[in-house]
Amino acid sequence: MRHSLFLLAGLFFFVTSCARGIEVEKAIQITDVQTGWYDAGIMADGKNKLVPSILFRVTNISDKKVSRVQFNAVFRRIGEEDTTWGEHFVRGIGSDGLEPGATGGDIVLRSNLGYTGTQSRSQMLQNREFVDARVEIFGKQGPRSWIKVGDYQIDRQLLTRQAPLGAK
Repeated sequence: MRHSLFLLAGLFFFVTSCARGIEVEKAIQITDVQTGWYDAGIMADGKNKLVPSILFRVTNISDKKVSRVQFNAVFRRIGEEDTTWGEHFVRGIGSDGLEPGATGGDIVLRSNLGYTGTQSRSQMLQNREFVDARVEIFGKQGPRSWIKVGDYQIDRQLLTRQAPLGAK
């Protein structure tokens, strides 16, 4: 009976410790950030489309392997802080995990909303009606709540092709 209680207590501890997840904001750091306006191509109506975009990497700053981390980007136009202007959700660190001190591959997050126009893409960025945007990055692992891990202004630059970080 005593052995069964010990085994049951151990199992309970294991399950509850796994279910808590990590504190993402203490385990990872966003690095190598690149932002801009991605050329989403020509829409069915013949208009050019630009969407805010962020590309970054994640470094494990903890002393334990980190896995199964999800990221959600919330895009907002400057001055419209209470209105979401698109989101993008990804699994940023998979089940293979990221060892302590290691940096993962590129993570690209783009809004599904943006600007459309008949002007050239570079002219769209210079339009007097153009409103800049920012992106908040939230992360989580397991059942924990989403926590903000980054907040960035989208640079007013055209990204015709979002190259991997470090590429020339």
